[in-house]
Amino acid sequence: MASTDTISNLLDERRTFAVPPRLAQTANVTADEHARAAADPVAFWEEAARRLDWDTPWHTAHTWEGVREGADGELTVPRATWFEGGTLNVAVNCVDRHVAAGRGDKVALHVEGEPGDRRDISYAELQRDVIKAANGLRSLGIGQGDRVVVYLPVIAETIVVTLAIARLGAIHSLVFGGFSGEALKFRVEDTGAKLLVTTDGQFRRGTAVPVKANADHAVSGENQIEHVLVVRRTGEQTPDVPWVEGRDLWWHDVIDDQPETDSPESFDAETPLFIMYTSGTTGKPKGLVHTSGGYLTQASYTHWAVFDAKPDDVHWCTADLAWVTAHTYEIYGPLSNGLTQVIYEGTPDTPHPARHLEIIERYGVTTYYTAPTLVRTLSSWFPDGLPDTYDLSSLRLLGTVGEAINPEAWVWFHEQFGRGECPIVDTWWQSETGAAVMAPLPGADTLKPGSSLRALPGLSTAIVDDDGTRVANGAGGYLVVQQTGPSLARTVWGDPERYRDSYWAKYWRQGWFFSGDGAKYDDDGDIWLLGRVDDVINVSGHRLSTIEIESSLVAHSLVAEAAVVGVADARTGQAIAAFVVPATRPEGGTVRDAGSASEPQVWAPLAAELSAALRAHVAEQIGPIAKPATVLVVPDLPKTRSGKIMRRLLGDISDGRELGDTTSLQDETVPGRIAAIRAEATRAS
Repeated sequence: MASTDTISNLLDERRTFAVPPRLAQTANVTADEHARAAADPVAFWEEAARRLDWDTPWHTAHTWEGVREGADGELTVPRATWFEGGTLNVAVNCVDRHVAAGRGDKVALHVEGEPGDRRDISYAELQRDVIKAANGLRSLGIGQGDRVVVYLPVIAETIVVTLAIARLGAIHSLVFGGFSGEALKFRVEDTGAKLLVTTDGQFRRGTAVPVKANADHAVSGENQIEHVLVVRRTGEQTPDVPWVEGRDLWWHDVIDDQPETDSPESFDAETPLFIMYTSGTTGKPKGLVHTSGGYLTQASYTHWAVFDAKPDDVHWCTADLAWVTAHTYEIYGPLSNGLTQVIYEGTPDTPHPARHLEIIERYGVTTYYTAPTLVRTLSSWFPDGLPDTYDLSSLRLLGTVGEAINPEAWVWFHEQFGRGECPIVDTWWQSETGAAVMAPLPGADTLKPGSSLRALPGLSTAIVDDDGTRVANGAGGYLVVQQTGPSLARTVWGDPERYRDSYWAKYWRQGWFFSGDGAKYDDDGDIWLLGRVDDVINVSGHRLSTIEIESSLVAHSLVAEAAVVGVADARTGQAIAAFVVPATRPEGGTVRDAGSASEPQVWAPLAAELSAALRAHVAEQIGPIAKPATVLVVPDLPKTRSGKIMRRLLGDISDGRELGDTTSLQDETVPGRIAAIRAEATRAS
C-alpha cells in the first residue's frame, strides 16, 4: 500500500502501569467480559438494558438496515433500532427508582457555584424539583416530541430542567452558556423549539455577566418559540434584564408553586431524548439525535464499567453540562446508577488555580473525569507539583476525555493527582457515539499512557486503510466502529442524508461507522488515537499525526501545551507549524503569572529562544521528518469548551486565511492574539 494511504507511526511509548491488586479484587468488570460480549453482542446489550426499569419489555432487541445502493445509484440512509417496543421513562430511571428503593436521603448533587455558594440536593429533593419543573413545563404546553433549548450554566436548574424535559418525552438541546446569541439562534431555529430556558446572567471568572440579551437575539426573527423561561441567577448584580411581556417568564413564578406529584408517562425506547450539536468547526453544526432506551442503556452500563462505579463514590465530571460528555457521565450515567456527584459552575482558576483541588477535598471526590487540556494547564500552573495543602487522598480513579492525552501529561496526572496509584481511564468516544467506545477496564487492563487500548465489551473497532483492509500492527490508518452500540445517534436532525454521507458512505459496503479519526496500532495491537484525519499533515508524502508531534513537544520541560498544523509549502507540499505555550516565562514564574498578556512584542521574540531546542527535541524523539518548520510561542491555544484544540483556526492564521466560525471557543479573543503575535514574528524576521 502506498505511503499516502496510511498515517505514519512515529512516537514509541512503552511505559505500562499494572492494575492495582485491590481494585482488581473488587472490580465491577473483569477481562472475560470481552469474550462474553463478543459471543453475542445483542444479547450482551439486552442484559445491560435490564439494569434499567422498563414498564413494557421490548419485542425486538435490535434491527439494522445498512446503506445500500438503490436502483438509481443513490445510497440509501441507514436505520437502526434498539429495544423496539420497550417503554420506559428516562427521568424515572435516573431519580424516582432510587427514591422508591429507599435511597431518597442520599445526596445526588453537591452543587458548587463559582462565587462559593453551595447546595446539597438529595435524590428525594431532586425528584421533587424535577416533578415540579415537569409540571411547570406542561403548563406551558410542552409535551412529547416538543423541543426545548436550554441555555444555562452548570447550576442545579440545568440538571433539573433536563430531567424534566425527559420526563415529559420532550427533546432537549443544551447549549453552552458562553455561546454567542447567533450560535444560540441557529440551534433555536434548527430544532424548531417551542421553549428557551436561560438565565438573567452568569458568573464568569468572578464577574456577573448579563446573558438575557443573547437569548433575546436568539428568539428574534422566524422561529417557533412561545416562551422564554428565565432562571434568576445573578439577580441584582445584573439588574437590567430585557423583558417581553407575555413571552418571558421567571422560573420561580412558573415552577415554585407547582404540584410535587405527577404520573409520569412511559415512552418507546426509540423516542428521541436529545439533540446534540457538533461544534461546527468544519461548517454548519450537525444536530445528532439520540434516543431514550438505547442511549440510557449504554450510558448507564459504560459509566458503571469504565468508572468501576461503587455506591459510595463521589463522581466529578468537569465538563460543561451542554457537552455530550456531561450528558452521559454527569447526568444520565451517574444518576441512573444512583451515585453522588459534584457539579461546579465556574472556571478552574476562579478565584485561584487550586479551585479544583479545593473542591476534590471538600466533597471527598473519588472519581475525577476531565479533559487533557485541563491536565496540561494544571501542570503549567503547578510546575513543581501540586501544593500539599490539599488532601486528594479520596481519589481512587481518574479519567480523561476530549482528545488523546499526551503520555507526559498522563504520567503527570497519574503521579500528581493519583499519587502513582490511581488508574487513569483514557476514554475515546464522540458526540455521535453517545457513550464511550474505547477505554481501559480499570480492574482488568494494564494501562499505557496515551492509549485507550481497545473497544469496550459489546463494541468493536478497527484501524483500516482506504479500502477497508486492517492495517498491520505498528501502522496507522482510519478508525472505524465495526460493532456499534445502542447509544449511537440515529440521524442528523432534519438531514438524514448528511448523517449517511458523514459517517457511513466511506465504508458503506462493510457497514462500518467512520469516526473521522486517524489511529495507529502498537506492536501489541492496542489502539492509539492520532487526531482528526483532517488534521493529518502531509510532508513530502509522509502523513504525520498532529497528536504524536504535539506529544513530543509537550514532553519537553519548556513546554506546557502545544498544537501543530500543516501549512502550505512549495517544496514539501505541507510544512509543520508549531504553536507552543511555554511552561515558564524567561523572567521566571508560571505562564499563569503572565495573565492575559498578548502584546506581540512580548511573545513573538520567545520563539527564537525555544525554536532550535524544540526542533532538535522532536527530531531526536520521532525523526527529522517531524521537525516543525516554524515555532510560535503563544499565551494560549484556541480551545472549545469541551477541551478540543481548534487546529483549523491555527491553520487559517498560518496561511493568512479569514477565520471561520469561532463561536464554540472558550475565549474568542485567542485567535486574534495569536495572529498579532505571528504578524510581529514575521515582521521581525
